[in-house]
Amino acid sequence: MLHALSIRNILLIESLDLEFQSGLNVLTGETGAGKSILLDSLGFVLGWRGRSDIVRQGAAKGEVTAEFSLPNGHPANSVLSDAGYSAEDGLILRRTNSPDGRKRAYINDKVCSGELLRALSETLVEIHGQNDDKGLLDVKGHRMHLDNFAGVTENVTAVRAAWRDFALARKTLTDAEIKLEEASRDAEFLRHSVAELDELSPEVGEDEVLDTQRRLMQAAARIREGISKALNAVSMDGAEGSMSDAIRWLEDASPQAGGHLEEPVEALGRALSEMADAQRGIEDALTALDFNPADLEHLEERLFAIRALARKHDVLPDDLAKTTEEFRARLVEIDTGAGHILELRGAVTTAELDYNTLADDLSASRRAAGLRLDKAMMAELTPLKMERAEFTTEVTDAGQPGPDGKDRVVFKVATNPGAPSGPINKIASGGELSRFLLALKVCLTSRASGLTMIFDEIDRGVGGATADAVGRRLANLAEGGQVLVVTHSPQVAALGGHHWRVSKSDDGQNTLTDVRPLDDAERVNEIARMLAGDTVTAEARSAAEVLLAG
Repeated sequence: MLHALSIRNILLIESLDLEFQSGLNVLTGETGAGKSILLDSLGFVLGWRGRSDIVRQGAAKGEVTAEFSLPNGHPANSVLSDAGYSAEDGLILRRTNSPDGRKRAYINDKVCSGELLRALSETLVEIHGQNDDKGLLDVKGHRMHLDNFAGVTENVTAVRAAWRDFALARKTLTDAEIKLEEASRDAEFLRHSVAELDELSPEVGEDEVLDTQRRLMQAAARIREGISKALNAVSMDGAEGSMSDAIRWLEDASPQAGGHLEEPVEALGRALSEMADAQRGIEDALTALDFNPADLEHLEERLFAIRALARKHDVLPDDLAKTTEEFRARLVEIDTGAGHILELRGAVTTAELDYNTLADDLSASRRAAGLRLDKAMMAELTPLKMERAEFTTEVTDAGQPGPDGKDRVVFKVATNPGAPSGPINKIASGGELSRFLLALKVCLTSRASGLTMIFDEIDRGVGGATADAVGRRLANLAEGGQVLVVTHSPQVAALGGHHWRVSKSDDGQNTLTDVRPLDDAERVNEIARMLAGDTVTAEARSAAEVLLAG
């Protein structure tokens, strides 16, 4: 319940402190006195987006404070708890605004965001203003209102989740089909490439080995002749033979040389041994360089084939083996793709079935809730002097399923039996529209608990007995709760449990709006003014007293 509203430097209000009560609270005043400023101020402290020039001209800062009481189990407690706030000692909302548009918001003097204020406002206040019907006149919002009335928000959440799963399954299938189609177009190329690569079977590092061997073979022809000459030079026909002859000659002469030839003979023996090693090395080199020209041709063919395939697939020669496996894997995907597509189609069918089951259940709940709403509306319209009117909640196939189900919901009315029905915003007008909206508001908020309901001229366009009926319905609605009504109707004002008058004053320099509570005598004068106009007659006072007496 809204206990207090404190306003400082907002529009035409310089300083104002209001204390509201439970039951029906009425605010009256002449047109232009500033009644809408109260709603603007309340909307501002609740975080709603409104006028940018809300700060009173010349003021350094505008500020609005609202105090609420929250009974145990009030929905606002969950919102506060989730955001890390507590309202054990009550809930005080405060919001400030500077002329340059900078805003600050507080919950129990702890800084908060405007987004949190707006989330709280949905649990605290329900405003029905002249230009704020919260979608009641907009067909696009009727389905949401019916869902709230039916209490199927969890069902709607489940349908939305099923729709996302269904949409994801369809997208996954579509992507897989496109991928398979693209891969299938390359299948012939892939098969040919894999066969070609498998036939060649290149190994990592083979290109470097072959290139080294090729260079060696190409060089062998040029160096073999010199190596052969060297071999001849150190063989028995060359140095080895000469050294052997020298050793033999020295050994024959050594006994007569008195030991002078022993060391030379030993040195020549060692040299001859080294010469033999050199000869074997030269012979091995000649053997290694000995090749068949056909081997070089075969080697070059393989080397060039490896490099040609590397250029063809735009990879390095050492990456050909990896490319082969990649191509082979793509072929496996193609070969097994049909089976995968079947699995994905099965998943789409299952997701669609799940969605249809939940959406059909939701549709059934909506149709049943529509009948309950129709019945509740007729019960509300009768005391509002519209017992001959008809209200119908039309739940039809939307044509295309979607995240919120398969239904299109339209609130239709007929003002008289037999008259054609149509959307509420096209058929009802004037006082009829006000009463339809009042009845609909009452029905749609019947599930809400702890809401302060505010009606801004809900009685516009009606008078006499009809206005009295509207007032009595508002009074009944306020029993056990809190309703604030801005009204120009004396019949409605007379039924209020608490009465405030909104007035405007002008001292020639500043125009200010003031609001003050009325006592019993002042209420008589105010209602008499509402009945008679500027000149209040004795008859008007008598009529006002009769209205107040009920």
